[in-house]
Amino acid sequence: MRYLVKKIIILLITMFLISLLTFCAFHIIPGDPAQLILGTTASPEKLDALREQLGTNLPLWQQYRDWISGFVRGDFGTSIRYSMPVKSLIEGHVTVTLLLGLMVILLTLAVSIPLGVFSARKQGTLAEPVLGFFNIIGLSIPGFFLSVLLMWVFGLVLHLFTPGAYVSYTEDMTGFLQYMIFPALAIAIPEIATLTRYVQTAVQEEMNRDYVRTARGKGAGTNRILYRHILRNAIVAVIPLIGMIVGSIFSGSIIVEQVFAVPGIGRLLISSVTGRDFPLTQTLVMYIALIIVLTNFAVDLLIQVIDPRIRLAD
Repeated sequence: MRYLVKKIIILLITMFLISLLTFCAFHIIPGDPAQLILGTTASPEKLDALREQLGTNLPLWQQYRDWISGFVRGDFGTSIRYSMPVKSLIEGHVTVTLLLGLMVILLTLAVSIPLGVFSARKQGTLAEPVLGFFNIIGLSIPGFFLSVLLMWVFGLVLHLFTPGAYVSYTEDMTGFLQYMIFPALAIAIPEIATLTRYVQTAVQEEMNRDYVRTARGKGAGTNRILYRHILRNAIVAVIPLIGMIVGSIFSGSIIVEQVFAVPGIGRLLISSVTGRDFPLTQTLVMYIALIIVLTNFAVDLLIQVIDPRIRLAD
């Protein structure tokens, strides 16, 4: 219980600091937000009305109080560009990005864990440098280039999907999954390269531990040792990377959703920034930060359930 309380306190402090940094970041931008949104030709009456709508005519401490209390209540204000509640606007996009993120995580785990185990078992053979080469390639290719490359190969050359022909999950889940597999690949490939290396290193470290040598001395088979002991302990070392993957999903979605015309959070964030939609942009930044922090919180709890020694050591 003490461990859980400590983690909750850390989570709340983290979210408070993120909210403070987000608020300050938008208020250190030179110029009047109302002027930036409406332009230099706007009348004083329109500027005053927008300042009142944004709340920028209030003292900074009061602006922060109103904004963060509204966020906690789920009242995110009204989008300037779309003239609709920010909450309704985000709800229409966040599900798409969350489904994309789920596909990325499943792809990453399904490929990197077996590949990392295989690479660890083939240490010192030709397979090791070959896999290492592909890991470097996966980590080196920029996200934008990888997205365009996948679109060109699978869309324009192999005709496995139609670029830009996004299908909503509410209309056709099969069509949605068929289209989204390629944006998911664009985000997952660098994560697969990273996680494969971590799994390989973790498995190799476990294979050199005393309990493995003892088990081998007692006649236990390699596969039995691997799947009953080594892999379980290695996975504990890899689970924290799920939080990193979630962060990469949101940063990667900003580019990938734009290239593949996917109406998710990343594309909406670009739209809000270019449209100078301050209420929407602020809320999106906090929304993304909240999902990442909650994911890391859940990962911490999962780790201590799998390996209680971490809780005791903490």
